[in-house]
Amino acid sequence: MAVQQNKVSKSRRNMRRAHDSLSAANPNECTNCGEQKRPHHICPSCGHYATREVIVADAVEMDEDAA
Repeated sequence: MAVQQNKVSKSRRNMRRAHDSLSAANPNECTNCGEQKRPHHICPSCGHYATREVIVADAVEMDEDAA
């Protein structure tokens, strides 16, 4: 079992954790409707991906659990 030789100081512990933070989301504007969407994903409001319609607009529904 691994046992540390010396106490790790708060400064050294925090320096090790400096790169563990999460980055903020990077939403893009949909080229079709202008709504904010996740990059490389289908637009949840209009159903377009890049320049083509992938999902019929009437069939697009957001589940309460998925949001």
